[in-house]
Amino acid sequence: MAFTRFDPRATPTARVGLGLAAVGRPGYLNLGRARDLPAERTPDALRERTHRLLDAAHAGGVRYLDAARSYGRAEEFLAGWLRARPEVTDVVVGSKWGYTYTAGWRADAEVHEVKDHGAGTLDRQYAETRALLGDRLDLYQIHSVTPESPALSDPGVLARLEGLAEAGVSVGLSTSGPGQAEAIRAALRLTRGGRPLFTTVQATFNLLEPSAGEALAEAHAAGLTVIVKEAMANGRLAPDAAPPALRDLARETGAGTDTLALAAVLHQPWAGVVLSGAATVPQLASNLAAVRLRLEEEQLARLAEVAEPPDAYWRHRSAMAWT
Repeated sequence: MAFTRFDPRATPTARVGLGLAAVGRPGYLNLGRARDLPAERTPDALRERTHRLLDAAHAGGVRYLDAARSYGRAEEFLAGWLRARPEVTDVVVGSKWGYTYTAGWRADAEVHEVKDHGAGTLDRQYAETRALLGDRLDLYQIHSVTPESPALSDPGVLARLEGLAEAGVSVGLSTSGPGQAEAIRAALRLTRGGRPLFTTVQATFNLLEPSAGEALAEAHAAGLTVIVKEAMANGRLAPDAAPPALRDLARETGAGTDTLALAAVLHQPWAGVVLSGAATVPQLASNLAAVRLRLEEEQLARLAEVAEPPDAYWRHRSAMAWT
């Protein structure tokens, strides 16, 4: 199937998607995991947690689900949930290739994932993804493209992506790092039959790191759906870590810092889907409340003041520990 099935008006909360990075593996670089996850992070425990989140998400109106080959067993957990609920036919499923999970189900692994954007990795990981998700896969994305990535210039990779698009699977990319805007604009230059090769672009955009905003607006204008990841800045916008301006506005409005952080992103006219990375059902409910929160221009301006220089933001992210 294809991502074009996605309808942001399908439900009142359809513009919030659910990303499975935090629950598909025992280790991730997110604050608060000791509090949020089961004490024993066995595959069975995280499968059960993932299924509870997926049940709550679907009941709450979420219609886009996002995984990746490097998210441990996230694709497997998602595939099991879909098989057990054949009546759920209205969700759109995306996954990613380009990183190989190497942690062996350990939170303290020295290396958690290895990046390779070559054609061989695409072939192997697409086969692995299809073996799990079958024809439920709607969108396949290059994972974490940077300006230095060969994926946007490798003829073998591009030919394979064009083949996927011709076969009915939408192709997209995600970006990371301080050069996101450059990578997004490079992707927009790639076309197929006079139209953009990519259907979607997924990028980090949040109150602390808004630097890709103009490029994302250009992508939206070119017809791509913009998917926002890391809207919570890997937990740095949660109540116990949020900057003072965000905590102050939370007190004034009675909304959670997470609700405010996602609402600020949803206010962007180019934002098609904003991913929740919730690890618990209460977190998901608080995230979904963002669609009902309307912020005044003055409030948005106050929140904009917490932004960091992109290089500083990405250095901080790189220094975070996997827990």
